[in-house]
Amino acid sequence: MDFITRMDLGYAIADVVISRAGAIAISELCLVRKPVILVPSPNVAEDHQTKNALALVNHHAALLVKDADAKEQLATTVLELLENEEKCHSLHRNIGGLGFTNSAEAIASVIADLVK
Repeated sequence: MDFITRMDLGYAIADVVISRAGAIAISELCLVRKPVILVPSPNVAEDHQTKNALALVNHHAALLVKDADAKEQLATTVLELLENEEKCHSLHRNIGGLGFTNSAEAIASVIADLVK
């Protein structure tokens, strides 16, 4: 598929999202509240994407499939999740609880406090 230029529309029509686990992706996924299967990239410094993914997995807010296992496990994981409405609802609820909508204001507030 071509590059998606309107991710808001892509997220809106998705029943389940399959994503890498970079910080920006994780932030977006928490706000769109979709069930997600994370496949951390193994080609990043200090395996930080796995750490990002585990932060959600440990809150029962995402599923994780290792990149090395994706060929064998990803399709099955997706199909199992799509067939399990309860699990989808649980992931939706839990990931939504991790979203932070006022981050720019919070960061600006901390900076303003530091310069005072």
